[in-house]
Amino acid sequence: MKTIVIGSDHAGFALKETLKNFLKDTYRVIDVGTDSEVSVDYPDYAEKLGQVILAGRAPRGILICGSGVGASVAANKLKGIRAGLCHDGYSAHQGVEHDDMNVLVLGARVIGTALAHDLALLFLGAKFTREKRHMRRLAKVAALEAHFNQHPRVKNTLSAKRK
Repeated sequence: MKTIVIGSDHAGFALKETLKNFLKDTYRVIDVGTDSEVSVDYPDYAEKLGQVILAGRAPRGILICGSGVGASVAANKLKGIRAGLCHDGYSAHQGVEHDDMNVLVLGARVIGTALAHDLALLFLGAKFTREKRHMRRLAKVAALEAHFNQHPRVKNTLSAKRK
């Protein structure tokens, strides 16, 4: 059984629970929270989800917040995470096929449950094509990531700052 990781802030909690239940018969689902609709900060859950992927415990994840924008911005700050905000089927599978997207970001206040189910299945069922042009482009993305993560003002993790 394949493993995925799922996480959300308070605005995405209900959709996260619905998706988790929808996927649990096909996937081993690691839930990194949140566990209620009490207000929390989406960067904390983007980081938790990203750490599971970067540690190799799951190859892909689904991250949810109200609009999806904040969670997408936060997740993409983690080196090695390629998160895409998708509210249509084409982007959900094409992001994996062309861009090796490893995190699907959804906006719970933007889409409904049925569409979220469809997007999750398209994302999880897609495979990176490894075509030469896509490999070349991803190498350029990795070069950008490496260059800008060396900047002295950039930190690799925020956990230490929050303590």
